[in-house]
Amino acid sequence: MEKADAILIGRARYSETTLIVSWCSAQMGLFQTIAKGALRPKSTFAGLLDLFISAEIRFAKARTGDLHALTEARWTHPRLGLRQSYARVLAATYLVKLVQLIAEPHTPLPEVHDLLTKALDYLENHEPTPALIERFELRLAQDLGLMGEGTRTPGMAAMAIQENFHRRLPEQRRQLLDWMAHRPNSPD
Repeated sequence: MEKADAILIGRARYSETTLIVSWCSAQMGLFQTIAKGALRPKSTFAGLLDLFISAEIRFAKARTGDLHALTEARWTHPRLGLRQSYARVLAATYLVKLVQLIAEPHTPLPEVHDLLTKALDYLENHEPTPALIERFELRLAQDLGLMGEGTRTPGMAAMAIQENFHRRLPEQRRQLLDWMAHRPNSPD
């Protein structure tokens, strides 16, 4: 039995009662588990497998393939405040998708996991700002060795990530920046 502290970054239905759950952990990086019976009303997972929560999980490693069997989950940080606004959920979704864009499955990501944890913790109690998004992108690019410490040009880190990974940035980035630019009482 394996144990990990991880952030739940995605869920997908596998069957009527079973979920495929995606995680980000410092030790294991990005990985997936199958939560059999998670959608049953009396499941031990009922109400626990929500997006962006941090949890201590236990799972049986797959003998073949990359889909491990989730056996236990216990919240360590539910981040319930994220659900208070669309913008917070949109920002959290963008940050997670950006991490998924740059990370290889099953590769340890201690710095990236720490960065994502801090950003999600911030979003639990605050609305997103352009500065938060730019700082996240910059720190991510620096952790990946794509940019030096002194670089601070807005948008440059996002472009460096896009160019080096040869993938388009997640659509949520544009949606989030548009939302922040047009919201009432925008601080920027």
